[in-house]
Amino acid sequence: MSGDPEIHEEHEGFEARLKAYEGRPAAATGAGRDPVNEPMIRHWCEAMGDTNPAYTGPDAIAPPTMLQAWTMAGLSRRPERTAAYDELLTLLDESGHDAVVATDCEQDYLRPLRPGDEITFDSVIESVSERKTTKLGPGYFVTTRTDIRAGGELAGTHRFRILKYAPARRPRNPARNPARNPAKKPPTKPPKKQEERRPRPVVNRDNAGFWEGVARHELLIQRCTGCGTLRLPWLPGCNSCGSPDWDTVGACGEGTVYSYVVMHHPPFPAFAPPFAVGLIELAEGVRIVSNVVGVPYDEVRIGMPVRLEFRQCDDELVLPVFQGVTR
Repeated sequence: MSGDPEIHEEHEGFEARLKAYEGRPAAATGAGRDPVNEPMIRHWCEAMGDTNPAYTGPDAIAPPTMLQAWTMAGLSRRPERTAAYDELLTLLDESGHDAVVATDCEQDYLRPLRPGDEITFDSVIESVSERKTTKLGPGYFVTTRTDIRAGGELAGTHRFRILKYAPARRPRNPARNPARNPAKKPPTKPPKKQEERRPRPVVNRDNAGFWEGVARHELLIQRCTGCGTLRLPWLPGCNSCGSPDWDTVGACGEGTVYSYVVMHHPPFPAFAPPFAVGLIELAEGVRIVSNVVGVPYDEVRIGMPVRLEFRQCDDELVLPVFQGVTR
């Protein structure tokens, strides 16, 4: 923070304007586009590989983690969104904090949702943080809380947090700068244009162990210590038996392409389309989404064997990718 009293006062005044939006509605008198229904539950369970019998049959309930699915607006603008929320985002945009990334969400489940339940909801701007310094750039965390009701009864709450930030320029590596490292000879070739920074994965308390393993070049799969079921991506509890206890097993690194898409558009910094994104079925029976590399994008096929590799994207980020194996 600058020592200039006028700048400090201006900054405090701006944060006071942001804080004034706390407690104001973000969405009012919203209604789910569809009642809770069996087809959406079935598609969700198939996509997640969730075979819990509680989600089928005449007494079926919806998976609790579908809570937000019943309130999503689709591709259209949410009609329930308030002017107050738009004003807050505009205020941040105009101050230079015009980039946004979703950081995390928290859900509380109060009663099961069942097919036929009609969903209503209201959202409030719960908090706006003080200005924070992050690797992406300085910015403000905005948290909204959505209260979700079924038949007028509170069924759950969903907190969604975004970071509105001013993108930071990535500092140069001093080891590559001859002016700061006289002992190092200048390169004989012109330096390449610095690549755009690869977006960071969202790391939280539920998946931190997975990313710690990736940093060590290990792909760790959760294993329920109650029933032995393997799960990936990582979850706080077992979908099969409900146990919160687990350990991990290391993936052997072999797999096949279960499904895939080829990304052509839109262009995005740090990515060079076209490229293949695969849903990889590992030899252990679980699936993971990652890039298929080492083969032309138009040669990727369902059933293609792949092998796990770890790609060092920059000084900090390691990602698991899968090398296509051609026969």
